[in-house]
Amino acid sequence: MILGGDNKYMNKNNFNTPIKKMSRLLNLFLCSVVLGFSILLSPQPSWAYPFWAQQKFENPREATGKIVCANCHIASMPTRAEVPQSVAANSVFKTVVEIPYKKDLQEIGADGSKVPLQVGAVVMLPDGFKLAPQDRWTDEIKEETQGVYFTQYSEEQENIILVGPLPGDQNREIVFPILSPDPTKDKNINFGKYAIHVGGNRGRGQVYPTGEKSNNNLFTSTNSGTITSIETKEDGSQIINLNNEKGENLSQNIPAGTSLLVKEGDTIKSGSNLTEDPNVGGFGQLDTEIVLQSKARVIGLIVFFIGVGLSQIMLVLKKKQVEKVQAAEGI
Repeated sequence: MILGGDNKYMNKNNFNTPIKKMSRLLNLFLCSVVLGFSILLSPQPSWAYPFWAQQKFENPREATGKIVCANCHIASMPTRAEVPQSVAANSVFKTVVEIPYKKDLQEIGADGSKVPLQVGAVVMLPDGFKLAPQDRWTDEIKEETQGVYFTQYSEEQENIILVGPLPGDQNREIVFPILSPDPTKDKNINFGKYAIHVGGNRGRGQVYPTGEKSNNNLFTSTNSGTITSIETKEDGSQIINLNNEKGENLSQNIPAGTSLLVKEGDTIKSGSNLTEDPNVGGFGQLDTEIVLQSKARVIGLIVFFIGVGLSQIMLVLKKKQVEKVQAAEGI
């Protein structure tokens, strides 16, 4: 981390002279200024991806059940997941996250140009479940996950797995190879039913983590008045100048890539739409369940079913025997 530093920099021996102390303070000040200006003046589109959620939230799922990706990706779109109903202990299984959207769809990039959509996904597994080690991946899993890179949410949370951003046209289905825990070796894990939370995103967000709108958004007028002129800057952004009822000259900046719905001479009201809504992506989440099944319980259940089946057969045979005896005795 830029501002945190290694432990050796926090050692008291490094501040045993006024020069070193002043140098340290100056470095911290300069880093703070550079970081502050970079956040305020030039937010990058990649900041809307999981990096910022990892830095800001200890857990990506809020108490309300909302996954924090929805804070930046305001638009809602469906996400589907295929999860086995039950799995055995210490076994590898697949969780498939489906992120559907129309083929060949494009969106506005940060520079205003048209770019293909990218996708990402997060899978929040129960405690003890984690990404399966590659030496246990089958050939089928290796083929299905080619080009996909998995990361865990934090060093302490192996059960939360992130993927993305990835090219959307090649990754509408993302396969997560998961390793189930073994309750016989970990006393903190029990057999039973567990919840899994899945989130899937396609496209850029409408809000940067700093709170600013991205150009992938619908822009409305902040003032009422008559548009006097529209200026286009070198970077493609536009400035709408208007004159309000009080005769004041006001202006509003519109980022590059957006399509204006207004023109010079139009009279607009505060809150009226200035641009089209360019967003074609969105975020969706769902909750599902999985059962960590004990092999002994399965075997016991099978034995029970076999016993019940044999009992039914014996009862039918006994009934047939009684009917034959009764028929022989003329009853």
